[in-house]
Amino acid sequence: LGEVPEGWGVSAIKRLATFIYGDALPIEVRNTDGNVPVFGSNGSFGIHDQPNTRAPVILIGRKGSCGALNWSNVPVFAIDTVYFVDDRTCSANLHWFFWSLHIANLEAASQDTGVPGLSREFAHSTMLPVPPEEEQQAIASFLDAETSRMDTLITEYKTLIDLLKEKRQALISQAVTKGLNPDVPMKDSGVEWLGDVPEHWSVRRLRFIANLNPSKSECSNIGEDEEVSFLPMEAIGDDGSLNLEHVKPINEVNSGYTYFRNGDVTIAKITPCFENGKGAVMSGLKGHIGFGTTELIVVRPEQNISISEYIHLIFVSAYFRKLGESWMYGAGGQKRVPDEFVRNFKIRVPPIDEQRTIAAFLDTEIARIDALVQDAGNGINLLRERRMTLISDAVTGKIDVRDWKKTM
Repeated sequence: LGEVPEGWGVSAIKRLATFIYGDALPIEVRNTDGNVPVFGSNGSFGIHDQPNTRAPVILIGRKGSCGALNWSNVPVFAIDTVYFVDDRTCSANLHWFFWSLHIANLEAASQDTGVPGLSREFAHSTMLPVPPEEEQQAIASFLDAETSRMDTLITEYKTLIDLLKEKRQALISQAVTKGLNPDVPMKDSGVEWLGDVPEHWSVRRLRFIANLNPSKSECSNIGEDEEVSFLPMEAIGDDGSLNLEHVKPINEVNSGYTYFRNGDVTIAKITPCFENGKGAVMSGLKGHIGFGTTELIVVRPEQNISISEYIHLIFVSAYFRKLGESWMYGAGGQKRVPDEFVRNFKIRVPPIDEQRTIAAFLDTEIARIDALVQDAGNGINLLRERRMTLISDAVTGKIDVRDWKKTM
C-alpha cells in the first residue's frame, strides 16, 4: 500500500466486513414480488422468487470470474458462485468499501486446490487503507460521479463500434448482392430469398465456381520432415486475419487435420465461430501450404470463374451466415454447418473482373472502417485505464477529494 494520508488507518478486510454466501434474509424482510435478479460469478442471469441479500449490496465473484465486483441497488439472490456484502456484515461505509475492493487484487486470490475460486481467508486478510468515516462518503460520491462520466463515454464508444460494424456488414452485403453501380439494370434471380440481381450476373451453386476440401494427395511429394504452417482455430481471426507463428513437420499434421494452400478460402463450420464469420483467404503459408483444425471448410476458386477474395466476402456476408445458422445440426456448443450447405449455396456471380473491382473497393472501405473501430477500441482501453487509476488514487489518498463538489 505504501504511504497513506495522516489520519487514515490500515485494516484487514475481515475487520471491516465479512464475505457471505448462501445465507438467507429473515422472512420479515424478504421481497416477495417473485422477480428478484439472480447473480452468479458473471453477473445477473435470471430471476428468483426471494432475495438473500438486502439492498444496496456488493457482489464479489467467487468462481468463474474470480474477484469480479458488482454493485446492486436492489435486493438480489446471490448463488454460491459469489460472495456478497450488505449493511448487515459491513461496519464501514458500504459504498466506499465497494470502491476500495477495486485495489484489493481479488482476481489474483484464487487459492482453492480443487475448483479454482476466491479464497475467503485470503480475501479477509487483504489490507486496505481506511480513511475517517466522513471521508469515506466523500470518496464514494467522487468516484460515483467521475466513473459515471467515463462509463458514459465508454458506452458511447461501444455504440460507435456497433454502428461501424453494422455499416461494414451493410457495405459487404450490398456489394456482393447488388454490385457497386446502383443504376445497373436488374433481373429476377429466380430464387425467392435472393431477390433481384444485376442483369449481367449469373446465379450458381458454389460447387460450380469452386472446389470444396481439396485432397491432401497434393502434398505427396513433400518430404515428411518439411515444415508447414499450422493454424488452430484461434489463429484465424473473425476479421480474416491469420496468425502464422505456428509451424509443424508435415508428418505430424498430414493425418487428422484440414489441408489448405495459399489462395484457398476457409470458413469455420462450428458454432459460434461460424456465426462470427471466422475464416480467411489463406496467404503467407510456409511452403505455400498449411494444416489446421478439422472445424474448417476449405474452398478453392475455379480459375477464371471466381476469385478467393470475392468468395471470402460471400462467406462473411450477413445473408450467408443467417442461412447457414438455419442449416446447423448438433446440440449446444457442438452445432455445425454441413459441407452440403456450402457446396450447394446459391450465390450471385458477377464477371471475374467485376469480382476484382468489388473486392478492391471493399478492401479499401473495410480497412477504413476497421481503423475507426480500432481507434474507438483504443479509446475504451484508455478510459478503462484512467478509470482504474482514478479509483486507485482516490481510495489510497493520493488525491484529496474532501472539498470536491459534483458539477453538471
